[in-house]
Amino acid sequence: MTDDATLDLSGYTLVVDEQFDGDDLADTRWFPYYTPHWSSRAATRARYEVSGGTLKLRIDADTEPWSPEFDGDVRVSHLQTGQFSGPVGSGIGQHRFRAGLVVREAQDEERLWLPHFGVIEARARGIRHPQAMVALWPIGFEDEPRDCGELCIFEIFGSEIGDESGLVGVGVKPQHDPRLAMDFEKVRVDGDLTEFHDYAVEWLPDRVRFFIDGRLAKTVDQAIAYPVQLMLDVYELPTDAPRDTSSHPLVFEVAHVREYVPRVR
Repeated sequence: MTDDATLDLSGYTLVVDEQFDGDDLADTRWFPYYTPHWSSRAATRARYEVSGGTLKLRIDADTEPWSPEFDGDVRVSHLQTGQFSGPVGSGIGQHRFRAGLVVREAQDEERLWLPHFGVIEARARGIRHPQAMVALWPIGFEDEPRDCGELCIFEIFGSEIGDESGLVGVGVKPQHDPRLAMDFEKVRVDGDLTEFHDYAVEWLPDRVRFFIDGRLAKTVDQAIAYPVQLMLDVYELPTDAPRDTSSHPLVFEVAHVREYVPRVR
């Protein structure tokens, strides 16, 4: 890095440049279900379109909760780049987000796109809606239970987007990895977060640095040592009030996702 406050890609090589310039997703890269082992593929399949050079993940008025058993009325449209889980009836599976989870549907293992060190970068826009949240949060593949930490590149709640600035969550979350400590915060970003912004993580063996629009937003002096899969999604989070679908569909638009690896010297 020539300037510690600026993302410098001169020491990296671009290896994946997902521009969403076709008419569908590459099934060699994207798995269009949200942790289906805790529910089913039918209940967790993403609603999306690829058009006009962007990915549009969508929650519609008729989108049902993905797992009423374990996650109540949460709705989600999600892509991931890997899949690992155990047999039906076990508690083995990626993203153990609460106690008492049980595998409800067996899934084949998928290792599609698993970055390991380098830079992961995306251009995306948030949704100004009080129940919406959009995020890019790579997690460990979790074939070893403790290899489950999270690199949160961005997490944006629609309720935290203002006209001239908004909050973006970035940092490391241990999930169930005892080698990691929680180091996550919400940083204020100038500008309208419903417009396109660039979000990136520079993932080094000894630290992780998060960038927004090319500028350093946060440094974490610890790092995940194992490969991760990408988790890209829009959520609709329930409230105590009746569900209001007058603003649906909720559309999360992503212009590109890229991976850079350190250049061999």
